[in-house]
Amino acid sequence: MSKENLSDWPPSQTSAEEEEEEEDDGEPKVCQVCGDRATGYHFNAMTCEGCKGFFRRAMKHPTKFCCPQQGVCVITKNNRRQCQACRLHKCQSIGMLKELIMSKEAVEKRRSQIRRNRMVEEPPVLSPQQEAVIQELFNAHEKTFDVTFSHFQFRPIDRDLNPMSVWNQTASGQSAKQTGRMDNLSSSYSTSTSTSLSSSSCSLEDEEDRSDGGKNTVFTTLPDVADLTTDMEEKKEEEKEKKEGRSDGGKNTVFTTLPHIADLTTYMIQNIINFAKGLPSFRALAIDDQISLLKGAMFEMMQIRFNMMFNVKTGIWECGPLTYCMDDAVRAGFQRHLLDPLMRFHYTLRNLQLQEVEYVLMQAISLFSPDRPGVINHGVIDSLQEKLAIALKVHIDSKRAKPEKHLLYPKILACLTEMRTMNEEYTKQVLQIQDIQPGNSFDPLILEVVSKDP
Repeated sequence: MSKENLSDWPPSQTSAEEEEEEEDDGEPKVCQVCGDRATGYHFNAMTCEGCKGFFRRAMKHPTKFCCPQQGVCVITKNNRRQCQACRLHKCQSIGMLKELIMSKEAVEKRRSQIRRNRMVEEPPVLSPQQEAVIQELFNAHEKTFDVTFSHFQFRPIDRDLNPMSVWNQTASGQSAKQTGRMDNLSSSYSTSTSTSLSSSSCSLEDEEDRSDGGKNTVFTTLPDVADLTTDMEEKKEEEKEKKEGRSDGGKNTVFTTLPHIADLTTYMIQNIINFAKGLPSFRALAIDDQISLLKGAMFEMMQIRFNMMFNVKTGIWECGPLTYCMDDAVRAGFQRHLLDPLMRFHYTLRNLQLQEVEYVLMQAISLFSPDRPGVINHGVIDSLQEKLAIALKVHIDSKRAKPEKHLLYPKILACLTEMRTMNEEYTKQVLQIQDIQPGNSFDPLILEVVSKDP
């Protein structure tokens, strides 16, 4: 690079190291190097932006300058680029110090501090676009989330068997670890909810069986069943249970609550599909991507919705007039290595005390996951998910008080990640239950959701 180019290249820019105190006495300031208008004290001298930048570059990239006039040049605004040697000498003679030039690391550190200060001074606010997206999501959610379960049509739930005491003791121990105050789950089930469960059971038995024969659904918060096929004796025991089991539509059942739980799952799946179809951004995607996103996110979105009805004190899901506990899931055939982490997840997420709009944004972030199997248009979906994640963070920062929002955003993301680790196990157990108890327990819609076929 020529000496001429060094004098004012690159164009001087304001940086963190240059934010120095300026005099504010109303008098015009003059650069002590060239006489141009000064912007303040830079490196210990009153200078203009041009001489400030020149001195910094000359010190960071030392070059031996030569004066063609034996060092007697008078530096002015018009000729300051002509003799760098005399310009540098003038900078040093008025007291500009190399030691005051900050390192790259120090500059970046100060810039970061300035950005943080600005964020504190200017609290984040949702943009009109973000407000519109959130409202759109919330409207779709309200239309498809039936808190009262008034439209839920189901087959009766069979709770005549004794509670699964082994599961209850294990689950209650883990729940106590999570909450520090959970009672034994079985006692919770039998005392705090026995009235509601029995009345619920009675009312269910009074209901007519569904005539459509098939909108069955899997309740994904379901508990665990002991190993059913380990040796010949257990197999014989299973055959005995099948013979003595209750009849549902003429078929012997091993998992007594499965028909009702299947109906509940189908009902949730249908509502989630309607939620997604209510979003213009989802409808704009290719149909193959829509299917892939729904199949990949269905388990997670169901858990988010179920969590909104989870009672942390009792360990019960309160779905309108219906109540469910982990015993119901055990009797539906689900196993502990899914249910243990699932129970912990529900306590963890519910204890965050999320607002309804935050639950809705969680559903949308889960839905628009570009890394689902079968997704083709990753770029568009990734962009949608990023916008939703930013909207969630800004909502938390702008709508919640400081104690409430501390680490809330990363905790929500951690819950989303935790659910993904259970997704595959849920699919595996649904297919295993279908093999053990085929018949008409599962609706084709459920099997389609858990199918690995594109």
